[in-house]
Order: sequence, then C-alpha cells, then structure tokens
Amino acid sequence: MPKDKWKSVLIAPDTPAIDAVRIIDASHLQIALVVDGDGRLLGTVSDGDVRRAILAGKALTAPVSEIMYSKPTTASPEADRESLLSLMQAKVLRQIPILDAQGRVVGLESMMDLLSKEEQPNAVVLMAGGRGQRLRPLTDLCPKPLLRIGDKPILEIILENFVAQGFRTFFISINYMAEKVVEHFGDGSRFGVSITYLREDEPLGTAGALTLLPEMDLPFLVMNGDLLTKVNFARLLDFHTGHGAAATMCVRPYTSQIPYGVVHMDEHKLVRIEEKPTQTVFVNAGIYCLSPSALSRIPRGEPFDMPTLFEALMAEQENTLAFPVREYWIDIGRVGDYEQAQTDYLRHFG
Repeated sequence: MPKDKWKSVLIAPDTPAIDAVRIIDASHLQIALVVDGDGRLLGTVSDGDVRRAILAGKALTAPVSEIMYSKPTTASPEADRESLLSLMQAKVLRQIPILDAQGRVVGLESMMDLLSKEEQPNAVVLMAGGRGQRLRPLTDLCPKPLLRIGDKPILEIILENFVAQGFRTFFISINYMAEKVVEHFGDGSRFGVSITYLREDEPLGTAGALTLLPEMDLPFLVMNGDLLTKVNFARLLDFHTGHGAAATMCVRPYTSQIPYGVVHMDEHKLVRIEEKPTQTVFVNAGIYCLSPSALSRIPRGEPFDMPTLFEALMAEQENTLAFPVREYWIDIGRVGDYEQAQTDYLRHFG
C-alpha cells in the first residue's frame, strides 16, 4: 500500500453510507475509517456493515455513525509485523487501523501488505567494527557480530530480520577481525541482498564510519551490530520522513530503583518520604534514521559518535526526533546479556 493511501478512507461520522461505499470501492482497501475532527478513530465501515444496515432497513442516505462498527481492533505504531499478523489471523481480520497514544489514526495495516514484504528502497548501515571488550573472553577469537545466538551469528539474525521487512541494500562497517565478517557474509547474494563493507583502518566510533558511505539520496537506517530487536523499521522510516526529520533516534524506557527512601522537602520542612521509588527515563536504543543532509556534520577520518552527531544537529536547530521502541529489544553488550539473548531467541526469532 502506498504510504499515505489510508488517508483516502478517512471519513466524518455524518458521511452518508452511499458515499462511504464509493470511497471503499475507489480505494480497494475494503474499509473506511470514521474519525472525528481531530483524527481520532470513532469506528470502521466495511461492505459487510453496509449490507447488514440495508437488511436492517437503513437507508443508504443514513450517516455512517449509525452503521459503523464502534469497537474495532486496533494496534499501536510500535506493533511489529509478526504480532500484527498473529492478531489478524486470530480475529480473522484483513486490516487493522494503527492509532497513536491519543487514539488518532496514523496508519492502516493490511494482511496483503504484511504478507507481500514490499521491497524497501532505503539502505541499512550495520555497525560491526567494535572489539566487544565487555564480552571477553568470548570475543578473543571471534568478532562480536559472529557470536552465535541459537544456531546463527548475531549479525545474521539482524540481517535476516531486515530482509523479512523488505530491505535489500546493506552497508556493514568493519574493523576488528574484519575478514571473518566478510568471509561469512560475502557480497550478500546468498541472503538475497547487496552488502558493501565500510572498512575502518582505525575505530571511528558509532558515527564516524558513515563518512565512508557513497552519496545517499534517501533517508537510511543505522543500527548497532550487537542488538536484537523486533522494531518495525518501515514504520520508523515513515515516522522520520513524515516529520521531515534530519535525524531520528530510537529510545527505550529504562526503569531503575533508588535503594533508599527519598525525602521531599520544602526548604527545611519535611513534606513526604518516598520509600525506594523507581525512576523511568528514556535511553538511546542504538537504532537511528538519518537523512543524507546529516552526514555533512560528521568530520572525516576521526572518531565520532552518534550522540555527538545529534548534539551537533540540535545545536543547529535541525529537526531531531525520538522514536520510542516498545517491541522486544536487547543490547548484547555483556556476558549476562548474551546469555539472556540465548533464552529469548526461540521466542522472538525462532
């Protein structure tokens, strides 16, 4: 489905049923979405709803508010492909409206689109040059991206997840034990993709290797090569381009507990004691979407990290955004994380 085609089936609650039928027929989406003036979903209308209304004696001039289904199944923008397909199959649905936290329609997923794996023209950059010091001794003889989770290297699981979502053009930054990575993945043909390597003579940080890219004409994704996640990458791209962003950072909620009673005061007066409270903040998830213009802020030939790039863009008043990740995500940075990923693998990627 073209990215914004769902907008053609948004209708007001006072739209006559006959007009809704025409809109449904013209769009070929088999559904219309009834929204209020702020774009919040009120209900859905299908051919079946119209037929049932006619059988119940309703006129085709009746407003759709009288015939719509007011409790449709919906999903959030963070829902991944597998969960959407499972939900559709369980409820025998062909479409699911996508709503933001305020209940506004921001998309429409269809079973046909999810199964077709539409090819994405945007490139993906996977950062795989790190030494993996915190995973020693596992990384003494094997680069971190080739450590196995289940029966596959971490980077292969990452690559296959992108392929399943329609991405075909990849760049992989390499430095530590670079030839082992190249030997395993080759030119990407056995995975049905194209792989170009960005060779770092010296470690260039999480953004510095991007100066080795050819000229880019579309926004592209960047992801650390030690992450496993079920992020919907197409939706991340839509979010980035839809908001005209220079750079978008995926963020994760992180909750920690303060191991003491926190004392709240008004000057010297004790107001309240909060025993061992928890704090939730958002942290960098190591996944980014960048517009080509962002590359000009990265100096060539010297280490440069992604947070520094975002700080530079923000200092220049560029449009920098955060995209919350609520799907499965794990950073395999330590031995404990590696062991946890082994446990998670079959449930999320098996």
